[in-house]
Order: sequence, then C-alpha cells, then structure tokens
Amino acid sequence: MNHNRTIYITQFDEERLRDLIRDAHQSEYRGSNYVKDLSAELDRAVIVSPREVPPDVVTMNSKVLLVDAETGEEMIFTLVFPQDADMAQDKISVLAPIGTVVLGYRVGDTIEWQVPDGLRKWLVKQILYQPESSGDYHL
Repeated sequence: MNHNRTIYITQFDEERLRDLIRDAHQSEYRGSNYVKDLSAELDRAVIVSPREVPPDVVTMNSKVLLVDAETGEEMIFTLVFPQDADMAQDKISVLAPIGTVVLGYRVGDTIEWQVPDGLRKWLVKQILYQPESSGDYHL
C-alpha cells in the first residue's frame, strides 16, 4: 500500500467500518491481516462528511474501474461490506485484499496490491458510481 497518499473516508463509512473491525475481532477474521490493514487505513485517513467527500474518491458502495498499469487489463467492481460481497455480481468485500487497498483512493491514483506472483499496480481510472455524489448518503 502507498502510505504517502492521502485517502478520504466518510464519517458514515468510518463508523460502519470500525463496527466491522470490532465484530471481526470476535469472528474467524480475528487474526486477519486484512482487518489490521483496514484499521491502519482508517487511522491514517482524512475523515469527511458524506456531503464533503470529493466525487472522485472510492467510498463504500462505489463502483470503480481499475486498469492494470502493466497489462492494461481492466477490472470493474463495487466495493461492499462483507455481507454484500458477491463475485458473480462483481461486488468485492472491503476485507478482500483489493477492497482494503482501494478504499479512499482517488481517480488518477495508483494502488499497489501484493499477489502471490508479485506486486501488481492498478490505476484508479474512473468512478462509475459513488453513492455520495449521487445523493445517496446512507447506502
């Protein structure tokens, strides 16, 4: 993860994500690095009101288009809470590695994601849908 980049999280998302982390400590996710990574991301994030989050930021329930910086491969998915994750519908959990990494980043940012065969770099190319910019403040 690129810890030099400023990331933005809405107050509403932060509250729900902190609850998720608390719940995870009492579940099978207890020792998960993803929970630790998510907690670290929240600790360094700039917390903003849902009405003040820039429209080019990946928030919870945003639909995002990423492009692999090396291959040009595109990936489109919606960032969701674990209970809403569904790979068949391209809904990826915030506790999945790419979900934790992309939260709070902006269009134009490059994210790094460690995969079994090395480091992948993805460009946040476009936000196809962001609840806050569409006036949906409580999704």
